[in-house]
Amino acid sequence: MRKELSIALLVLLVVGLAVVPACQKQAAKGPKIQYPATKRVEQVDEYWGTKVEDPYRWLEDDNAEDVIQWVEEENAVTSGYLDKIPFRDKIRGRLDGIYNYPRYSAPFRAGDYYFFYKNTGLQNQSVCYIQKGLDGTPEVFLDPNLLSPDGTVRAGILSVSNDNRYAAISRGEAGSDWSEIRVMEIPSGKELPDRVQWVKFSGAAWLKDGFYYSGFSRPAPGEELKAKNENQKVFYHKLGQPQDEDLLILEDPKRPLLYYNASVSEDETMLFVSISPGTSGNALMAQNLAKKEAKLELLVNGFEYDNTAIDIVDGKVLVYTNVDAPNYRVVLIDPANPDKSLWTDVVPMKDVPMSGVTYAAGWLFCEFLQDASSRIYQYSPSGVPAREVELPAIGSASGFAGKKDEKVLFYTFTSFTYPPSIYKYDPATGKSEVFRKSEVNFDPSAYSTSQVFFTSADGTRVPMFIVCRKDLPLNGKNPTLLTGYGGFNISLTPSFNPANIILLENGGVLAQPNLRGGGEYGETWHKAGMLLNKQNVFDDFTAAAEYLIREKYTSRDYLAIEGGSNGGLLVGAVMTQHPELFRVCIPQVGVLDMLRYHKWTVGWGWVVEYGSSDEEQYFKYLYGYSPLHNVKEGVCYPATLITTADHDDRVVPAHSFKFAAELQHKQACDNPVLIRIETLSGHGSSNVTKAISLYTDVWAFMFYNMGLTPEYK
Repeated sequence: MRKELSIALLVLLVVGLAVVPACQKQAAKGPKIQYPATKRVEQVDEYWGTKVEDPYRWLEDDNAEDVIQWVEEENAVTSGYLDKIPFRDKIRGRLDGIYNYPRYSAPFRAGDYYFFYKNTGLQNQSVCYIQKGLDGTPEVFLDPNLLSPDGTVRAGILSVSNDNRYAAISRGEAGSDWSEIRVMEIPSGKELPDRVQWVKFSGAAWLKDGFYYSGFSRPAPGEELKAKNENQKVFYHKLGQPQDEDLLILEDPKRPLLYYNASVSEDETMLFVSISPGTSGNALMAQNLAKKEAKLELLVNGFEYDNTAIDIVDGKVLVYTNVDAPNYRVVLIDPANPDKSLWTDVVPMKDVPMSGVTYAAGWLFCEFLQDASSRIYQYSPSGVPAREVELPAIGSASGFAGKKDEKVLFYTFTSFTYPPSIYKYDPATGKSEVFRKSEVNFDPSAYSTSQVFFTSADGTRVPMFIVCRKDLPLNGKNPTLLTGYGGFNISLTPSFNPANIILLENGGVLAQPNLRGGGEYGETWHKAGMLLNKQNVFDDFTAAAEYLIREKYTSRDYLAIEGGSNGGLLVGAVMTQHPELFRVCIPQVGVLDMLRYHKWTVGWGWVVEYGSSDEEQYFKYLYGYSPLHNVKEGVCYPATLITTADHDDRVVPAHSFKFAAELQHKQACDNPVLIRIETLSGHGSSNVTKAISLYTDVWAFMFYNMGLTPEYK
């Protein structure tokens, strides 16, 4: 749910395929499913005078023996169902072939050395390489595949010290958000004895021979994956000292539900600390590190707006903010006189939203979203425009990162049918050239990406990307996957997912609307889909489905909806509001119990987005759409595959457990309601093998329940 500060390992997955005929109709389904007998208990809670039953409260304790047994029984039913799908193994084989090719991340520099990630194809984790200069010989710097026999330990570079001597390494196990920070020397590759544990959603901000980080106290044994994470603090860790001697920089025991994130200016003269009550809105503090007696002082008050410190320019702070600018702007703030009236616009707000800023090679690179596609503009630190970066097509660009003395920058470009390609960029001339391009046996010219606009229930105009074969007949019989998110100011821009080739090469349609709640049109668009406006998101998604049916891309019998996390909530809410509209529903790692979500791990951080049942006005609204609480007796719900994982400590499995039990109990027809509970995985697949297995089951379930058989040459 949260935008982590750590550098994720880039799994840039692309695919080669041969065009094959579309799906064909297949035989009828098997016998009615016998679900495990799930007990219902007498548990009633009262919220603001309303009594609410919670008969599956016992499923919240995933350490209890009866819950462990229930998970085993549900997985056995799901496996038994999926094992009988005749073409499932062919889908798995096709996906193995799709993923099995070399893929890379963009390189980044640390002194004389460059780092990059590479996956040879089916490696569970990408390997980090180091080389001297761009023409040097690559050598393995860090191979996470050697850290566990099953490839479920993830590790990568979190940050590099400003003197380029050390790399902070983030290491996590089995998909959990918990991570441990270790340190490696550059270029020897020697790992130091330092261990910083119980870190979550934190960077490593270097200052001299140590770094700032945000950490929690260790949870009680057995509660690591579900206990409420409170009292995050900022520490400074000096290399060579044990963690229990780390210097406490900032905490607020009176307000335990706050996030802290620290960063340091490139010249190490300023410490910044962002303080946030959740996933949006933050205060920003600054401390002059050059003055011994200086303390953290408020730079930007919070928590109504979003503010990010970029760096220092002539003693003043560049800040990316939406204060008085719902489409965001870049301002210059004097830390000695931070009053808002004294701020100077560097890059003023535009008619389209600024979705991000980097400061590298002495230039600002601002990404703007034009109807959910990237436009990159280059500015001087004082805001003088230099040029628009010429991108190869409509799509998504990311990168342009580095230090002020960089001479060469890199960025990655992708779209729905354009596999990620890495470009080398000369900031002095604005020239781009291909650095690494995926060699994929895939002809994107056979497919088209179009952007359409449809009208939602309240008259709002909403965009949607549609990807399909150019010669696709609009006859209402095409298998279609409608996917969405709609929340947390997250924008869904064009991106290449090789697993979607399974759908496209079988005459399918991929549809991705840009729902309210996201950031595609700035903070105004975000606010139109949060708190008491959340129903707008569900209405937008419903209107997208109706558009696809009306325009004959598909019909109810061939329409599936999918979403993960907040997108899982989206699917759960829409399928309970409009069960007649869809054939297949796939809520993944979803927030499905809207009355209790804030009681687990970091769920409290989403109150700024959803509201809380602890407040009367929000209880009534949440209760009205909470998927768990709106499953009704006597309703035939679509074929449903719920997915979760045992190490998901962001959206805990209890959400999916309870929703599955309630759906199975009340389902009024023979459409299957299955739950797939992955092991040693978290809020996303913990390795490539598990990702392929998940996609295999999702596509097999979808095609099978549409009565279609995918074909392959």
